[in-house]
Amino acid sequence: MKNKNNFKSGFAAIIGMPNVGKSTLLNAIAGQKIAIISDKPQTTRNKILAIYTTDTEQIVFTDTPGIHKPHNKLGEFMVNAANESMKDTDVLIFVVDATKKIQDTEREIAKNIGKTGLPCILVINKVDLVKKENLLPLIANYSCLHEFESIVPMSAKNNDGIGLLIEDIREHIPEGPEFYDEDMVTDQPEKQIAAEIIREKMLWLLDKEVPHGIAIEITKMQEKEKITNIYATIFCEKATHKGIIIGKGGEMLKKIGSMARGDIEKMLDKKVYLELWVKVKSDWRNSDFLIKNFGYNAE
Repeated sequence: MKNKNNFKSGFAAIIGMPNVGKSTLLNAIAGQKIAIISDKPQTTRNKILAIYTTDTEQIVFTDTPGIHKPHNKLGEFMVNAANESMKDTDVLIFVVDATKKIQDTEREIAKNIGKTGLPCILVINKVDLVKKENLLPLIANYSCLHEFESIVPMSAKNNDGIGLLIEDIREHIPEGPEFYDEDMVTDQPEKQIAAEIIREKMLWLLDKEVPHGIAIEITKMQEKEKITNIYATIFCEKATHKGIIIGKGGEMLKKIGSMARGDIEKMLDKKVYLELWVKVKSDWRNSDFLIKNFGYNAE
């Protein structure tokens, strides 16, 4: 039973450079996959909401694209989405990688945090990969960048430190009502999550340049009693990329489909039939129309 008098609700924006573990953190908070994970940078393209609800609070998290120097219109969209996430929020969660030195971009992010006037919690992620004696100097170095409300060493991958982070966030959100139903964990439609799962597998399996030039469109999703039929089109920018995606005798496309189907079945909790097609859309990342058409909306 919720105590409506002391119930807190607010928004927390997760920011940071590409590949520091923001999506892993979001999935750990949500308790399920809602954001895709890859060791390649600039994996997340859109703002994603995760909703964490207990008897005492509801915290709405936004995961954002990593802040980087854009090279095309899609890149510009991603950076704008990240910067926009700093507005209309109660607290910022700045995620950094414990295995790396402080980057110039991170110094810039810290300056921008200072300009917002918002409380900010620093999350030093991937601490399971560094020696304990190296952690204190790292904390000291980051402390010089900004007066953080708190610093939380964490391994999001191992679900270590999540509870402490939630406690710290709760200190900075106001009393208020639930914004979403208590059983809701994300605002992302199942179609969009399914498309992102397919893209994740391609990020894992394909050469470095190919995945960044792909977009997935779910053309049809048919819910039946015992199975969900999903028909998806993979768009790439070059005919040579199409050949790589399909692979010899269609082997790569089968592998992508098989891996994606497994995760989508876990998400939907039922059997899935997944059919993939590959088409070429030249230079789509510089087309405002196609960027919007593939679901990358600024709103």
